[in-house]
Amino acid sequence: MAPDPWLLMYDSTCHIAQEIAEKIQERNRCQRNGENSTKLNVTIRSLLQNLKVKIDQLKDLLLRAISTRQITQLEGDRRQNLVDDLLTRQRQLQASYKNDGTEPDVIRSSLMTGGVKRGVTNPWLLEETEETSGLGFGEIRQQQQRIIQEQDAGLDALSSVLSRQKQMGQEIGNELEEQNEIIDDLTNLVANTDDKLRSQTRHVKMVDKKSTSCEETSVNS
Repeated sequence: MAPDPWLLMYDSTCHIAQEIAEKIQERNRCQRNGENSTKLNVTIRSLLQNLKVKIDQLKDLLLRAISTRQITQLEGDRRQNLVDDLLTRQRQLQASYKNDGTEPDVIRSSLMTGGVKRGVTNPWLLEETEETSGLGFGEIRQQQQRIIQEQDAGLDALSSVLSRQKQMGQEIGNELEEQNEIIDDLTNLVANTDDKLRSQTRHVKMVDKKSTSCEETSVNS
């Protein structure tokens, strides 16, 4: 039996979310090393847009399947939970992507190389936060690295959740295939039983007809 198109699209969407998480981690590593992450940001933006489109398609297909009763209400609820989880992951990935440190490149370069001395006024940060006020560039750099490390840890956890979601989708697909096989077996069993009943009925009629014929012959004799 052909695989369920919805489950195939769900699996593909999980792959995209997984790839986004990996690309964000790669971008964060580039930022820590002072490398250019422009291309990675472009790729991540494209993948996030693709993820949004895929999730919208999953929602539309699910609504259609429920309204036309192609799946049971229980299965519909289970798939809706999967979509809701994907929407949550999408928002988390979007937030992780935006939290990339938006200070100008010249500050980023100074932070990564430690080229500006402690105590020198920062001319680019016009309004410093309470967290960075009074800190030197070296301390700000360490603070940023801690934030990125925490973000990476969150992405690792997100990646693990996405993997479990993918496995859950595959298990649902396997369960549906097994149920369809059971239904096919039952259909074949009913058909075979029906054929046997018809055959036995014909046999009984033939025996009954022969018995009646023999009785008539005996009476005439």
